[in-house]
Amino acid sequence: MAWFLYLLECSDGSVYTGIATDVAARFDKHMSGTGARYTRSRKPVRVLASFELADRSSASSAEYWVKRLTAADKRALAAGVFTLQSVLPAVTMNDLAKDGDSADG
Repeated sequence: MAWFLYLLECSDGSVYTGIATDVAARFDKHMSGTGARYTRSRKPVRVLASFELADRSSASSAEYWVKRLTAADKRALAAGVFTLQSVLPAVTMNDLAKDGDSADG
């Protein structure tokens, strides 16, 4: 099942980062006040961007790294100034080997 990393513009100018399988449904929850605590006090205005990822683990990892960006960098990411992959750490050969992939091709 595909998961999505999404960025919301909030009424105070901040950018909220979250993950979901259905971004539209999750946005509705944020709007109704039943989403994250952060968006209850900073009402979401719109979805800035969403990025499809293979699974929940990938989405959670991407969320971890994107949450460390400044609001300006999150807006640049949403605008396509740079890619999601460019803000994630590079996969090392050791990581591939742990996943059972051959490091030598």
